[in-house]
Amino acid sequence: MTAILILKTGALGDVLRTTSILPGLHLRYPGAEVTWVTAPAALDLVQGHPQVARTLSLRPDDADGARRLGVELGSAWERVISLDDELPLCALATVVADPKDRPGVLSGAWLRPDGERAYTPDVGPWFDMGLLSVHGKARADQLKLENTESHAAIYAAMLGIEMGEPELPLGAAAEAAGRTFAMRHGIDASRLWIGLNTGSGGRWESKKLSVERTVELARTLDAAHPEGLGFVLLGGPEERERNAAIGVALGEGLRWVDAGTDNALLDFAAIVDLLDLLVTSDSLALHVAVARRVPVLAFFAPTSAAEIELYGRGAKVWSTAPDYCSYARDADTSTLTVERLAPPALELLASRARSRTPGSDA
Repeated sequence: MTAILILKTGALGDVLRTTSILPGLHLRYPGAEVTWVTAPAALDLVQGHPQVARTLSLRPDDADGARRLGVELGSAWERVISLDDELPLCALATVVADPKDRPGVLSGAWLRPDGERAYTPDVGPWFDMGLLSVHGKARADQLKLENTESHAAIYAAMLGIEMGEPELPLGAAAEAAGRTFAMRHGIDASRLWIGLNTGSGGRWESKKLSVERTVELARTLDAAHPEGLGFVLLGGPEERERNAAIGVALGEGLRWVDAGTDNALLDFAAIVDLLDLLVTSDSLALHVAVARRVPVLAFFAPTSAAEIELYGRGAKVWSTAPDYCSYARDADTSTLTVERLAPPALELLASRARSRTPGSDA
């Protein structure tokens, strides 16, 4: 049995997409026992995974907690994968698998004797594009812009494993919550249901699709389906007023449901699981849909579309403005138009409809 420790705490979507490494690790190390250290808020995204034996929680800024956890974990690990760049987590990685003392055990970020953060050469394909890049910020940003590989592909290559898919088991309670939600709101197979998750919380204004454009897109998609579509408004607490405005604008002419903005993580995933298509910003909902095998139309302006792996179950539309993938909070979103978003959405809906037809090979 190979004892593997994974240190990956945030952000939530980042934690979830990183579960794509688990199938490959188990193929490379048969019988492996994986322990995953993650943030308290992300526990539900990991602890139900069938290929994770144990989960432990640690806030990425908790230096004292990291020291205590280092003592608890010890240094008997055969593989340690350290994927965060916060100082306490780098220090923890060094305690359990110092690359100077145990070369080849650690892949990822660690703390040098001089107190500076560093990363092992094998994870350069990812960390070279990040805050710790040995090339400096300007070159890191350029590498990110030039990158054409997905997060899952990069991680698989640098860890020497086959690329896998993320997975998010719901559990009985969340599955029941999903069924209750569907019955309460009449979500069934009589029509196609589209999730609209076009906000992005409070931090990334330029990840959003405007309320007006969201409504225009919904009306365009509905007009192409005489039988009528259903829409589910999704988001977190910051989207409460925004989604209310979308609902008012959609009016009584379209069938729509507000899913609320305070759902527990797995209950939210169970709602996403009901959808035939999710239209989404680069956000947690995107990664939930991918992990639950729900078709996705994702749009991008400040962040990289190339990093997102949809596994053949979706489409991506990205800004053509000069500041695309600049990670600027005010990036230009003007080229994310309904004229560009609607065609791939309609194609995905048509494919979904065909897959529902008895005898269809779609």
